[in-house]
Amino acid sequence: MNVVSIFGDGVDFQRLCRPQITNRRCKADAALIADVISALKSCHGQGVSRVQSNHEPADHGGGIDAARATFGGAASDWIDLSTGINPVPYPVPEIPPQDWMRLPDLGAQTALNDAARAFWNVPEGADVLAAPGASALIARIPALAPAGRVKIETPTYNEHGRAFLAEGWALSDEAPDAAVVVHPNNPDGRMFAAPTTRLSVIDESFCDVTPGASLITHATRPGVIVLKGFGKFWGLAGLRLGFAMGDPALIARLRQMMGPWPVSGPALTIATRALQDHDWTTATRHRLAIDARRLDDLLTQVGAGVVGGTDLFRLYDVGDAAEWQTRLAKRQIWSRIFPYSSRWLRLGLPGQPADWSRLQEALRS
Repeated sequence: MNVVSIFGDGVDFQRLCRPQITNRRCKADAALIADVISALKSCHGQGVSRVQSNHEPADHGGGIDAARATFGGAASDWIDLSTGINPVPYPVPEIPPQDWMRLPDLGAQTALNDAARAFWNVPEGADVLAAPGASALIARIPALAPAGRVKIETPTYNEHGRAFLAEGWALSDEAPDAAVVVHPNNPDGRMFAAPTTRLSVIDESFCDVTPGASLITHATRPGVIVLKGFGKFWGLAGLRLGFAMGDPALIARLRQMMGPWPVSGPALTIATRALQDHDWTTATRHRLAIDARRLDDLLTQVGAGVVGGTDLFRLYDVGDAAEWQTRLAKRQIWSRIFPYSSRWLRLGLPGQPADWSRLQEALRS
């Protein structure tokens, strides 16, 4: 089976082109398939294995420096809505001087793991590992099993596909040895059942807004790794913290790969306190849900169609996504578009009243 993947947030071309897809997906998929076919024909004529290789820069949110180079303005002028990061972050406590001066001790690492286990209801029999960001874990997971065939539900966060390809895996839906689901999915918010392959990766980086949908109970199964991010929901992406939970044998190997002191002392202190602050968590989930609906109202009023998303980001069908991105960027508002769809625009949530006002003005201009 030849699989065509368009990375940015990769698309499995053969899966998209199966006729029965129209019975399972929303109408927007018809336009998405047409976009993929058109892109392949225009870029490569009769055939190609993929459009973007691992040697090319990955497509991600952020990149205000590049936006400024094109559209001007100081960094402080820009509202970055291109990511799914909570714009009202957890209030960082005062950091004791010793957290900066000393190597992280075992007690602080254990306290964080215990807080993570309690917050995410990690079942007995599953191990927990804190690491310097979920991306650091994603890059290492494919080395946990001999290279074979991996099924990745697409379109989704592109680093999973890039990591498996870098370790010699082939992307395929047929008899996969490994599988990855991003649950809820980025960028469309789809939910999935837990995979049952020899190596099963469940990326729940955006699941903290819908904790009842978590697949964490599967973390006790052999071969399963559940990933959790800290930067998204708590709005502290610069802290670089993520977690792997699951099969103790696999977590032990990841722990060896990470080496000693994978998480800084300040990160241990901040995250342990944040995971134990249930009042903040409850209030934040409530606020994000309200703001996500507010954003949908703003966009639908100016003609956008809601495709999906989560309470941290929303995905819209806007017809000409590049034109919308440019129009917003001229007002120093950065958004996310995708190489596999000319119609999809993803927006994070504005944080401050002034940000909401600026977005509303830009949309109506």
